Amino acid sequence: MIAIIDYGAGNLQSVEKALRHIGCDCLVTSDPQRLAEAQSAILPGVGAFGEAMSALRSRRLEPAIGDFVASGRPFLGICLGLQVLFDTSEESPGVAGLGLLRGKILRLPEDSGLKIPHIGWNSLEITRLGKLLSNLPPEPYLYFVHSYYLQAEGSVVAATAQYGATIHAAVEYGNLWACQFHPEKSGETGLQILRNFAAQK
Repeated sequence: MIAIIDYGAGNLQSVEKALRHIGCDCLVTSDPQRLAEAQSAILPGVGAFGEAMSALRSRRLEPAIGDFVASGRPFLGICLGLQVLFDTSEESPGVAGLGLLRGKILRLPEDSGLKIPHIGWNSLEITRLGKLLSNLPPEPYLYFVHSYYLQAEGSVVAATAQYGATIHAAVEYGNLWACQFHPEKSGETGLQILRNFAAQK
């Protein structure tokens, strides 16, 4: 059973639909106990960093997520779900993220001449082939919707993308995976990424 964590940040139905399409048993829940009983978990989301952290804390999901990741079970963050795994965001100064990985979330540069938010398809450069991004075509195209991007610390970065800055677009650290793009909206390539995640035990 894959738990899809509901903290009011949206994007739940498309993730659930994609998982069911590839034959996964999944459950949308905001209950920390139901999360604790799952075999793996996905934290999706779109919206603002500060509001997301407030929602996670008010639903008592922050310690539940920490315990889940510490248990060694597979955990995947998508879009805003990637961003809140890190320490801080320029979007919400003074608000601490989950801090499960080291790094910060920055605003896409205004002086690049590119439209913000970044909405659309972008190629990835896979910098470290791990479990999440295996069996993909060279320089795969994935779908992005965001105004802020990850600058991670350490050797967790699995893929980058270019959009006025070098975006750390996917990370992998032990049982913890995350991506700035939306695999559930990225066609067959995105479905393969979800299959890769679902195959982890």
